[in-house]
Amino acid sequence: MSHTAHIPSHRKPRQRASKSALRAGVAGGVLSTIAVAGAAGPAQAEPVTQTIEMPTITSGFSTAVAASAQATQQVALDLEAQADEDAAAESAAKKAKKAKAEAVRKAEAQKKAEAAAKAKAKAEAEAEAAERASRSAERTNLSASAGSSGSSSGTSASDPAPSSNASGSAASVVAFAKAQVGDAYVAGGTGPNSWDCSGLVQAAFRTVGVDLPRVSQSQSTAGTPVSLDSIQPGDILYWGSAGNAYHVAVYIGGGEFVGAQNSSTGTVQRSMDYDPPTGAVRVL
Repeated sequence: MSHTAHIPSHRKPRQRASKSALRAGVAGGVLSTIAVAGAAGPAQAEPVTQTIEMPTITSGFSTAVAASAQATQQVALDLEAQADEDAAAESAAKKAKKAKAEAVRKAEAQKKAEAAAKAKAKAEAEAEAAERASRSAERTNLSASAGSSGSSSGTSASDPAPSSNASGSAASVVAFAKAQVGDAYVAGGTGPNSWDCSGLVQAAFRTVGVDLPRVSQSQSTAGTPVSLDSIQPGDILYWGSAGNAYHVAVYIGGGEFVGAQNSSTGTVQRSMDYDPPTGAVRVL
């Protein structure tokens, strides 16, 4: 035995004859085909049609697409809701700003109204003080003139002669005037519950069918002038001067009169000593 007989051979085992023959036949056929094709010259190539198989959409893929669409729709809804909220907030802010401006305007208007009311009240107070001062001056002048005339007659304007009780039409005028005591004073008032001085006198005489002028200036010359020491119930008292009087009232007897004085006192019954008149006229 050879000394190398126990070592296996590294050569590849021979292929079987059938496989060798097959391979030889295939190779020969390919070479023959190439040879024939080369001898025949270029041939027109046949178009190659290739079919590509598209992947099939599975149920899992459909679910993913649906979920993505739903998510997109939800985002759109969220954006729309946010836009609505922003618009509502902007509208509310505009309304709040407008309401604030309106409140400021009303507050300013109220302040102006209050200031105007205070100014009016101050003006009325000043006018009342001026009226009283004027009456005081008239009273001083009247007292001086009455003193000289009273020294010969024994009477004075501030102490008129006793008058008899009113009767007839004069009694009706006095009764009407006294019935209005307590009513309010309103400039231009002609009743039935508020008066100015000439409106009250005019209404009192209208009860007996006498139509007097509307204003105090004209009423101070509407009748026969009488001295203050000869006045009777139903006579018209005036303050100022005849034809230019600034206040009138009805003499009711006993040294008293009824008149719509001012907005502070209203219609009152007062003694002539409270505010002595300048003169008087008799209508009845």
